[in-house]
Amino acid sequence: MISYIISQTKLSETSVKNTVELLNEACTIPFISRYRKERTGNLDEVQIGDIVKYKELFEALEKRKATIIKALEEQEVLTEELKQKIEKTQELITLEDLYLPFKKSRKTKAETARKNGLEPLAKIIMSQNASDIESIAFKYVKGEVDSVEDALEGARHIISEWINERTDVRNNIRHQLERFAMISTKVVKSKVDDENAQKYRDYFEWEEALSRIPSHRLLAILRAEKEGFIKSKISIDNDKALAKIEDRIIRSKNACSEQIQIAIQDAYKRLLFPSLSNEALQNAKEKADKSAINVFAKNLKQLLLGSPLGEKRVLAIDPGFRTGCKIVCLDAQGNLKHNETIYPHPPKSDTIGAMKKISSLSEAYQIEAIAIGNGTASRETEAIIRKIRFKNDIQVFVVSEAGASIYSASKIARDEFPNYDVTVRGSVSIGRRLQDPLAELVKIDAKSIGVGQYQHDVDQTKLQKELDNVVENCVNAVGVNINTASTSLLSYVSGIGPKLAENIFNYRTEKGIFKSRNDIKKVPRLGDKAFEQGVAFLRIKDAKNPLDDSAVHPESYAIVEKMAKDLGKNVSDLIGNSALLQKIDLKPYCTNSVGLPTLQDIIKELEKPGLDIREQAKVFTFNQNIKSITDLQEGQLLPGIINNITNFGAFVDVGIKESGLIHVSNLSDSFVSDVNAHVSLHQQVIVKVLEADIVRKRIQLKLHK
Repeated sequence: MISYIISQTKLSETSVKNTVELLNEACTIPFISRYRKERTGNLDEVQIGDIVKYKELFEALEKRKATIIKALEEQEVLTEELKQKIEKTQELITLEDLYLPFKKSRKTKAETARKNGLEPLAKIIMSQNASDIESIAFKYVKGEVDSVEDALEGARHIISEWINERTDVRNNIRHQLERFAMISTKVVKSKVDDENAQKYRDYFEWEEALSRIPSHRLLAILRAEKEGFIKSKISIDNDKALAKIEDRIIRSKNACSEQIQIAIQDAYKRLLFPSLSNEALQNAKEKADKSAINVFAKNLKQLLLGSPLGEKRVLAIDPGFRTGCKIVCLDAQGNLKHNETIYPHPPKSDTIGAMKKISSLSEAYQIEAIAIGNGTASRETEAIIRKIRFKNDIQVFVVSEAGASIYSASKIARDEFPNYDVTVRGSVSIGRRLQDPLAELVKIDAKSIGVGQYQHDVDQTKLQKELDNVVENCVNAVGVNINTASTSLLSYVSGIGPKLAENIFNYRTEKGIFKSRNDIKKVPRLGDKAFEQGVAFLRIKDAKNPLDDSAVHPESYAIVEKMAKDLGKNVSDLIGNSALLQKIDLKPYCTNSVGLPTLQDIIKELEKPGLDIREQAKVFTFNQNIKSITDLQEGQLLPGIINNITNFGAFVDVGIKESGLIHVSNLSDSFVSDVNAHVSLHQQVIVKVLEADIVRKRIQLKLHK
């Protein structure tokens, strides 16, 4: 396993070996990357994640090998040579090729021919020595075999199967598919005018090299085919492929070679090409999935680490026209204090009453910021809010509603607010998302947040796993206040999980807040391992020991206490005292298990304990003159917010219903290999309008430097 992981990751043997040991001891990626740097050689969470991935792949391969060996033993066909080949294999495709001849499949033409006693004839043909093969075939005309042609056809079916099972032949066709395969599409004629098919119009007739097709395009083609609008086909130069097989197998020029040539054509058309072209498409799909999942993961990370406003009192509005605007007032901790509905827009148009109500609520609840959902009636509501003359300085933010409706109808929301309907819960979610995006977004299924690319078309297991890793890494990078965190947030803390998160929440509800990290040990079923893995990511505000509100692990408290003692100070004197901390010579504090990387992390943390790695939220205003796509003009410069990133560009909210696209070619004057290197999710940007296609509702933009 170790050598396999090293070959895939190119990491050092010591790093891989020690990391695998830690993983086998049930340590989590965040814990290992932060608190076991000496053992891993300072690997980050991405490198540790790679080790986890290849460890799992290796284990899955070994499991499959064991299954195949057992099956071959049961069939009594396992030779020592075959067993060694299987055990040495490090590729799943090669493993399956070795097993292919022994797979118990449905009744095949070759199997029928064998039962009719035609295998000896097939072997004679393959020897390529006989010149009068028809005379030989005549001897096999008996029972179910009615004629010489029947006998030869049956023998060819057996030969076709042998050819199909040859690893060298399969690998040769794989190689050709890898290098030269084309994917082409044709519209289903009966669907050409279907309204739902028009978004796939570009693919009504399309052809492209399978090796170069971008992930988003392949996923779009496969979706269009799944929905029945187009048919796709994989193709290579069949004549060239057949010639290469013939070169490998035919070594004579007689009646036998003619039969083999027919068998090769049959094997290629009926067995090899359908199977291997499908495999090539699956490989391309896996590659496209990987790319799309990677885009989604990067977007989700940026979204989760979005700028929090912090513990401020917020008035949140879920805007609407006919049904009104739902308002909630939240305290600094996100608790619901008040809710009601105002009707500033048509048909009621009670703008004055709405303005008075918001003004009085802002005063009554000492509101410090207003969060407006960015859905229907958002711009109109924002315009009204900005007309109000508040007594205090109140910041106004437009907040993404993506996923708020999913949360408001979820069990989590029902448990939090059993006495309120979905509209109130949705408004609460909008307000809390401004206060702390991470704490709120972890309650929503990541696939519903709307920052993915074809997220419903990719491998759902792989997607979920990757997104869970992203959420876990983000939560642990920021840290969690154990006394205010929801069960959803707590469940992503290293070593905790959903059940312990529930136990922590229930313990807090029954016994009151945690006053020290040692109190966490009192939580039912939270053992030593979970405590070790999770405690340093859990923060306790105003604790007696100031280190309890830091990322310093309790296992290192003694080191900090010794540092303070050596300086003739208390631990609290070190906190935030950069000048004092920089004087400390770290070398005397090094031990066999604690080296400079950990000590440097401790000093960094003591300088700014519990520092939030996220930037502070900034106020943003759209161009108030742009109300719809018809207001856009070529050459206009507009403020916007990046609301989705894909491999082909970034989508920008410019304050209207339709998001505009900055194509990858319009992100920079130079070549762009990674969109994320130029823009990030929720980044405030200035864009130039290149084109506004009102009919297709498409907006083309350019990033303005």
